[in-house]
Amino acid sequence: MAESMKGFHRTHRCTEVSERNIGETITVMGWVQKSRNKGGIIFVDLRDRSGLLQIILEESDCGAENFAKGEKLRSEFVIAVKGEVTARSGAANEALVTGSIEVRAKELRILSEADVPPFPVEEDSKTKEELRLKYRYLDLRRPDLQRNLMLRSRIATLVRQFLTEEGFLEIETPMLTKSTPEGARDYLVPSRVHPGTFYALPQSPQLFKQLLMCSGYDRYFQIVKCFRDEDLRADRQPEFTQIDMELSFVDVEDVLEVNERLLQKLFASVGVEVKLPIARMTWQEAMDRFGSDKPDTRFGMELKNVSDVVKDCGFGVFTNALAAGGSVRGINAKGQAAMPRKKIDALVEFAKGFGAKGLAYLALEEDGTIKSSFAKFMSEEELKALASAMEGEPGDLLFFAADKNKVVYDVLGNLRLEIARNLGLLDKNKYNFLWVTEFPLLEYSEEEGRYVAMHHPFTMPMEEDLPLLDTEPGKVRAKAYDIVLNGSEIGGGSVRIFQSEVQEKMFEVLGFTKESAYERFGFLLNAFKYGVPPHAGLAYGFDRLIMLMAKTDNIRDVIAFPKVKDASCLMTEAPNVVDDKQLEELSICISKQEKI
Repeated sequence: MAESMKGFHRTHRCTEVSERNIGETITVMGWVQKSRNKGGIIFVDLRDRSGLLQIILEESDCGAENFAKGEKLRSEFVIAVKGEVTARSGAANEALVTGSIEVRAKELRILSEADVPPFPVEEDSKTKEELRLKYRYLDLRRPDLQRNLMLRSRIATLVRQFLTEEGFLEIETPMLTKSTPEGARDYLVPSRVHPGTFYALPQSPQLFKQLLMCSGYDRYFQIVKCFRDEDLRADRQPEFTQIDMELSFVDVEDVLEVNERLLQKLFASVGVEVKLPIARMTWQEAMDRFGSDKPDTRFGMELKNVSDVVKDCGFGVFTNALAAGGSVRGINAKGQAAMPRKKIDALVEFAKGFGAKGLAYLALEEDGTIKSSFAKFMSEEELKALASAMEGEPGDLLFFAADKNKVVYDVLGNLRLEIARNLGLLDKNKYNFLWVTEFPLLEYSEEEGRYVAMHHPFTMPMEEDLPLLDTEPGKVRAKAYDIVLNGSEIGGGSVRIFQSEVQEKMFEVLGFTKESAYERFGFLLNAFKYGVPPHAGLAYGFDRLIMLMAKTDNIRDVIAFPKVKDASCLMTEAPNVVDDKQLEELSICISKQEKI
């Protein structure tokens, strides 16, 4: 039978109790982690969000009625205990913060009983994630997840403190807005008041924060929910949180400087020193060296362009790729020449998943001999020249990709990460920050048959590249920048276009007529007629940032109630059907297709 708290007032969380409280009578409340009845004495591990505390029940201390209650205790019962803090009898438990003390209960109340949980509530659970997410309220009781969410709360507070001290104003922007399809798919919300019309949930507050700059609020921020209907991965969610900011009367250096100091402050709170200034690399250099615009620089294995070395060789895979305007590049897996063929074959299959037709490799044996998948097509001198160009030494294993640059970058950029994972080179205790700058302004979409904005249509081109918009738009660089940490993009932003003639040219290159541009973005373009300051901004993926701080590979570990890969919630069973009356009110008719 559950009991009332009446007359009980919690005085301490579990780990607030220490040796200085010895001799005091305190009241603690929480969940039973474990109860052990040793006959005449009951040991209870009491858990709250702060940690564990050992409770001792002996009939001589607490009386027969309370001891009888103690005999009923099971895992996840919620209890209140009033008792005296004493030094722990026997050896201290050094694994616990409270391991040198215990509480000898004088009174026990069972506030809530519990069914047997479907899995143990314990640190580093081995229970399948699907089951844990179905019972997320139990999963969230686990100490490791509680630490993650407490970290998230602490970092959010530090962000607010820092940006407020820097003169930023926290301003909320709407959740129900207009769909502006240019990027990921929008989540749509039907309007009951305006039948047949829809709001969109914001992919970011981009347009509104630019309007705030037009309105004179020269330093804005918010920690805000955003929504994108896109395919999910381990580090993506359909709804996610951004640290969003925008600044007026600034250029690239101003934005980077204030954010470097923000990152330094946030990571100092978890014991990580961020040395300033943070290293920088252009987008082109990042692609050439690492095959990625979010390079992981914790290890080497950089890409080498060997196109000139193999341009006249007899290996058709290489020469055909070069003839088609592509390139031949390689990576050097140092000391891996003895890698078993089975593992090499697995890497070849892995590479095919990123567009490779195959993967050429060359092993430099310790005795100086060369083993290669393409040795019969090249002379010994050519093979040695290729190995030399790759800085190959005895014991090294070289991999090569030959194709269009985009394919080569994707293949080798991901291959180096896969090899690093297999070799244990990704040190979670090492934090390598990097600014990637000068992104291409545009990328050509074969699907749409036009150029699309790599970031968004309001990104400012590099001034010196403006003439190329008419002649070679694919070569125009943007005043855009990403902040990368250990191979993850944790934030990105750009200087925005604020001159109407540049914005009109941008829309023209993107294939918008003046009318279609105003149809989609008219409220922003009209605001730009009334005096707009130069402005720039940046947004962090807050969930991803906390994921890296918490040293987990799964973004769901740092979100209280996350979705799974198909964007559903296993706990609430959302999304779900609604009744016909709701659909009628929204003027929505669901078409039902016959099953074949």
